[in-house]
Amino acid sequence: MAIKAEGLNYIYGQGTAFEQHALKDINFEIPDNQFVGLIGHTGSGKSTLIQHLNGLIRPSSGKIWFNGTDIYSEGYSLKELRSKVGLVFQYPEHQLFEIDVFSDVCYGPRNLGLSQEEIKERAREALELVGLKEKYWEQSPFELSGGQKRRVAIAGVLAMKPEVLILDEPTAGLDPRGRDEILDQIKELHDKRGMTIILVSHSMEDIARYADRLMVMNHGEKAFDGTPRQVFEHYKELESMGLAAPQVTYITHALREQGIPVEEDITTVEEARDAILKLLGK
Repeated sequence: MAIKAEGLNYIYGQGTAFEQHALKDINFEIPDNQFVGLIGHTGSGKSTLIQHLNGLIRPSSGKIWFNGTDIYSEGYSLKELRSKVGLVFQYPEHQLFEIDVFSDVCYGPRNLGLSQEEIKERAREALELVGLKEKYWEQSPFELSGGQKRRVAIAGVLAMKPEVLILDEPTAGLDPRGRDEILDQIKELHDKRGMTIILVSHSMEDIARYADRLMVMNHGEKAFDGTPRQVFEHYKELESMGLAAPQVTYITHALREQGIPVEEDITTVEEARDAILKLLGK
């Protein structure tokens, strides 16, 4: 088991006139090597939740466990935790600050007290993993495009060699090609390195395509938790929360209403294609 939340509550401005219950009795377990999608409308508690998972925020009540240990127990090293549970923020500018890309990616490993040789090796490996060409390594990160900045921010976390990678809207503002490239590389990290991935996204299509499991947040509570197929069966309830199922879900339901017997629980374009070809073959 990688991460466990137990009775997690968080209240902003507790004891003041501005008190707001951001998380309400959240419970879940995320095993090693799982790819989890986390969705919810703006203000649902997604970002607050993920900042608890590596100790950036301390809960008002409840516990977070990592590999069987309470991260807020006496003597527990939050610095060590953050090297194992890496968080990539939505806006890469919040994580970039060095004079050039390579130095920025070296920052995390340097804080681990590693040798200069290993620091540079980790930075090179991480930049290659995210597909950023070497010609950009000596440039200022602030001169790069939005997609390139995101790659650098992800590389900076990967250079720490985390066991869990948490990404908050990593494709926001990217064009379709840039979005697919980033997500394909994240999926490759999950498949080839066995890394646990927690992906926060507003794109139902991306979640359906990549995630093994889907958690839905609504007004600080966990509304649904299951496979994408299981969760998207509740597309009417998702709509009431300001969300939606993937577009292909609505298409397949429309086809069924027209008497075409495609499966109900299709969530990706690839699944829809295969189902329609199967019907045509008959």
